[in-house]
Amino acid sequence: MDQVKQATVIVITSGKGGVGKTTSSASIAAGIASRGFRTVVIDFDVGLRNLDLVMGCERRVVYDFVNVVQGEANLQQALIKDKRLENLYILPASQTRDKDALSIEGVQKIIEALKQEFEFIICDSPAGIEKGALMAMYFADYAIVVTNPEVSSVRDSDRILGILASKTFRAENKMTPVKEFLLLTRYSLERVERGDMLSVDDVKDILAIPLLGVIPESQAVLRASNSGVPVTLDLESDASKAYMDAVGRFLGEDIAHWHLAPKKKGFFAKLFS
Repeated sequence: MDQVKQATVIVITSGKGGVGKTTSSASIAAGIASRGFRTVVIDFDVGLRNLDLVMGCERRVVYDFVNVVQGEANLQQALIKDKRLENLYILPASQTRDKDALSIEGVQKIIEALKQEFEFIICDSPAGIEKGALMAMYFADYAIVVTNPEVSSVRDSDRILGILASKTFRAENKMTPVKEFLLLTRYSLERVERGDMLSVDDVKDILAIPLLGVIPESQAVLRASNSGVPVTLDLESDASKAYMDAVGRFLGEDIAHWHLAPKKKGFFAKLFS
């Protein structure tokens, strides 16, 4: 893809819940920030709020996204600076309000203000197509659609692609469409070979959008989420490398999908398999 311009709005979205979307939002935001770009990640999941837990800053939340939208606090009061990455900030969601607390006008005001300070604005969307999800994707320039390699997850993601093509600011104003990318999570080559899981090619054939990355099934992702550390900061794991490669591809680098080929078995492994 072409080199990404500044003040870019990215929505991380999915049709189905539980696919690793918030983990992906945290990991991609941390990966972009680690490259030196000023990055903010916004939690649009009003009423639930998980991003601050994954980012390890839940005890530092005083004001939230809804407080700013409704004029109860200013943006600087609500933004939380990450302790590990100089360029990364979090705008948490509210746990005590519902999705109706957000409005297109309020979200637009926040996005425009953030564009003055940040190069990348990551919108962590709730799953599905309810109001919070529509708000998260409305002002997006890019969409990273997160899906698992299973039929129901892919089918729901296809529905999200329809929404991105018809119910965003770009679509309504006849602008260049939102650029869509596929991020496939919890992928296991062994399960694909057994026929228990869709292959990458299967998913690409159904969704027909460019493949940004494939995140292998990994205990490192669960450990990172439980410890409040984006998995991209766990430099030893395959999942971390896969996320960082996805970030590199998004930023215009030509990086091969190294983990899609089957691992070669040694002599004794072949003998006893």
